Parts: sequence; structure tokens; C-alpha cells
Amino acid sequence: MTDTVEREVVAAVDLGGTRTKAALVDRDLGVVARVVEPTPADLAARIGETVASVVGRLVAAAPGMRLVGCGVVVPGLVDEETGIGVLSVNHGWRDLPIRSRVEEAVGVPVAVGHDVRAGLVAEARLGAAVGARDALFLPLGTGIAAALMVDGHVLSGGGWAGELGHVSVDPDGPPCPCGGTGCLEVIASAAAVGREYSSRTGELVDAQTVAERVLEGDPVAVAVWQRAVSALARAVHATLTLTGIDLVLVGGGLAQSGETLLAPLRAEVESLRTFQRPARIVTPALADWAGCLGAACLAWEAT
Repeated sequence: MTDTVEREVVAAVDLGGTRTKAALVDRDLGVVARVVEPTPADLAARIGETVASVVGRLVAAAPGMRLVGCGVVVPGLVDEETGIGVLSVNHGWRDLPIRSRVEEAVGVPVAVGHDVRAGLVAEARLGAAVGARDALFLPLGTGIAAALMVDGHVLSGGGWAGELGHVSVDPDGPPCPCGGTGCLEVIASAAAVGREYSSRTGELVDAQTVAERVLEGDPVAVAVWQRAVSALARAVHATLTLTGIDLVLVGGGLAQSGETLLAPLRAEVESLRTFQRPARIVTPALADWAGCLGAACLAWEAT
């Protein structure tokens, strides 16, 4: 009789503002099982229990696997070295000991990371940034965060790097919850585009609807869209100038509009460019699963 050799996997968990995406991932970064479920509103108080529950369901659905590690990624400010969630406005925590609470709940070593930085790691290994050394990953969703890879290294800055959404692009713009004024996030995020159109028309719509109306020639939609594109172009141009990146991956909900967003964004960035290195502006390859697969990368590195 021969013993059955268990296949080693890590659990990868992306704790988003509204949805949690989780997967079991093998050493070759192949997905064995995956699940999507709502993120609980009281996540800060139940983070260990929440991760353990979703990991338990994945393991139960994939017999013959041996769990050897876990990667957890979250939004906000994250100290990857200590495993602490420094600040998350969406989840409502400060200095949350994510690593220790999740390790206690799941019983395997845990790596903690920032969702967007982890997403760029995954895109560099599996997706649209394979072979790149200098890249910007810019998901446009409810908020805007960014990740930078320079000379082949994803920048962390002690957890503080990448908050492009809170760079002011319009000093006369609307106030931002961060305390700033005219931040990119309150002008060009998917949430901001929908909110601005709704405030001008009185009709409650989302950014995808605004994108559809841009194609139909709706003048309000066109004005709102151009305002967002111009703000994004200024932020991207500043990043090109400061870092020398030559690849921009624009993802998130707003990027689902495809060339409705990317074509004018490319044109406006190019119109701003003088001496800067030209950059390709494309969509990511891994879509909504970049953060989750990045969590798997972090888990395998730590195992």
C-alpha cells in the first residue's frame, strides 16, 4: 500500500470593502479552489474568525490538500513587516494586529500585505506586467490606491507608499474625507464619477451607466467623464515624471468601460508629456483576482 501524498497549498484572502475573494493556490500559483462572499461589516472585530471561516470552506471543498500558509491582503495603510493594519477608513480600524489574530485562528503562518501592492506583484508574475521593471498599478474603484514597481521592486515605504488617490489634482475641488481638497479619489474614482453625475442630474446612477451615456453623447456624462480623465491624466503624468515608469495598468470598476476610458486617458497623458519616457496604458490581465493571487505570492514567499 502506498501513502497518498498531499498537495501543498496556501490560502489567499483579499478582504475588500464589500467583497472577500479567497482561493487555495499551489506552488505553481495554480488556483485549486476559489470563493467570493460579502465582507462582514464588523470585520475589524472578527478578522481572525472571518478568515478562518472562508479558509475552512475552501479546504473542505478541496480534499487531498495540505494547508501550509495563508496570505491576507487589505486596503488602507499596511505594515507588511509587522503584519499590522495601520489604518483602514473603509474597514474602520487603526493598528489592527492582523497577522497575530489570523495566525491564531487558522493555525498556519500568515503573511499580510496591501491589496494593491499585492495585485501588482501578481500582475508582474502572472499578468500584464510580466517582464516589466517599472510599472504603475492603478485600480479605480470606490476609492483609488496605487502600487509602484521601480527597477523591479514594488515600493512599500513602510506601508505608506501608493496613496495616489490622496494627491490633490484640483485645489478648488471638493473636500476629501482624508482632510485634503481636490484629491484624485473624490474626482476620478468610480464612486466619484457616479456621484458627480447624480448631483448634476438628480438621477442616481453608477459609473458604468455614466460610461454608457458618454458613448450616447449625453453632454452631462461627457463633462463628468472628461473631468475624471483630466484628473487621472495629471496624476499619471506626475507619476511618470517622478518615477520614470513606462507601463500603467488601469483597473477597477471604472476600467470596465475599456477604451471609453483608456483612449482619452492615453491621449491626454501624451499631450502632457514633454521629455518623459512614453508609457503604455493598458488594463490588467488578472482583473478582480489580482489582489487575491498577490496574497498567494506573499504566502509562498513567507512559507
